[in-house]
Amino acid sequence: MTVDVLAFAGLRDVLGPGRRAIQLRDGATLADLWAELVRERPQLAALARSTRFACNGRMAQPGLALADGDEVAVMPPFGGG
Repeated sequence: MTVDVLAFAGLRDVLGPGRRAIQLRDGATLADLWAELVRERPQLAALARSTRFACNGRMAQPGLALADGDEVAVMPPFGGG
């Protein structure tokens, strides 16, 4: 399956701007996607605990199963007030 990945803030500096298509096995989770990104860019490993995900515009946990065509945003933690 193919998912589209968008990176924000400091993660964009590592992954690059724009949308990237990533190939994953059927049934892959957000955690599997993260592992693939870390394989491509090992420096991401240090950011694992602080990285957050959104899938199709909704915040999501690493165990979420992905589907073909999903849009995944990877981003650092953020605050508001």
